[in-house]
Amino acid sequence: MDIIIALSIIIFFFPLFLLIFIFVKIDSPGNFFFFQERLGYQGKVFKIYKIRTMFDKERVPDREILKNDIEVTKVGYYLRRFKIDELPQIINVFKGDMSLVGPRPCLPKQLAEFNEDGKKRIEVLPGLTGLSQVNGNIHLSWQERWKYDREYVENISFLLDMKIVFKTFLILINGEDKYLKSPDV
Repeated sequence: MDIIIALSIIIFFFPLFLLIFIFVKIDSPGNFFFFQERLGYQGKVFKIYKIRTMFDKERVPDREILKNDIEVTKVGYYLRRFKIDELPQIINVFKGDMSLVGPRPCLPKQLAEFNEDGKKRIEVLPGLTGLSQVNGNIHLSWQERWKYDREYVENISFLLDMKIVFKTFLILINGEDKYLKSPDV
């Protein structure tokens, strides 16, 4: 189902990708895509696709971006605010590296930092959106995110996925600070 939905999204959003490509190229020099290694299912490392939003080559993951951040391009601020920079990860879904819903893929170096909750997250495909993303995301500590990831893995269902997708759209519209929630300890 992920592959069919991913292909449909790629086809539907292709004109938007072209428009964003033009804006990114006009706004700053450099590549359109930004690639970064991430940790996937069962610890397999893969390259994630993102739209480049910064002037420098190295992007700081999971960092809150302020409107006047000098490292972020003008277009990049809006791409990040509305999570459009993450949209090319639909290619990762189409390739089978990711799912639409699941724990967000983290940097490979974080594997050594995982507690028991963190280790559960690599038992499923990482996702474009997940339970921790709709409950605070970058405002949460890694331990809180991993607790949400474990909760997701242990309660995975189609209904839970639909709730996460719905809440993701609300966050895109309203911003994630309105949905902060600490996991039950």
